[in-house]
Amino acid sequence: MTQELIDLRTSIIEGRYADALTIVDELEGMSKQAILRNIQSFLRILLIHLIKNQVEQRLTNSWANSIRNSVREIKKLNLQDNKTSYYVKIDDWESMLDDELEEAICLASEEVRDGCYSPYQLLDLVDKEQIMAIAKSLLSLTYDYSVKELSSVVNNDLTLLPGGEDWKAGRR
Repeated sequence: MTQELIDLRTSIIEGRYADALTIVDELEGMSKQAILRNIQSFLRILLIHLIKNQVEQRLTNSWANSIRNSVREIKKLNLQDNKTSYYVKIDDWESMLDDELEEAICLASEEVRDGCYSPYQLLDLVDKEQIMAIAKSLLSLTYDYSVKELSSVVNNDLTLLPGGEDWKAGRR
């Protein structure tokens, strides 16, 4: 990015405004790609913990915190600087989730039941449609609530997951 900024400065100084605008467009594209990569990273974390919850039929404080934090960070990343539009529109999550699901299953295989399932076995165990539906439901909250409000709203949704009521009551 440093070279692009040097080229931008040079283009402006030399009065080559068309070149400068092209560089600005490239920088905007690079910035958007970086944001989307960060969102994908949090999506993967969200999916890993939803997979663990589904297979193990329980919810731990750690998993709840990871799910809640992922949703909050996605909200912050997804909201563009103008505070009125989003990088990922509400109807575009399906393809992003689909892109990350198999990798999340591979990563979760290390953790689910202390790694007793291979990624292939876990892929067969997981109800992918249900995981996707829960993830989309949680992501849809990011369009309706502020970052501050999301924690309590997500907590309420977490109580609906397997083991959620036990988690809420502090039972193990």
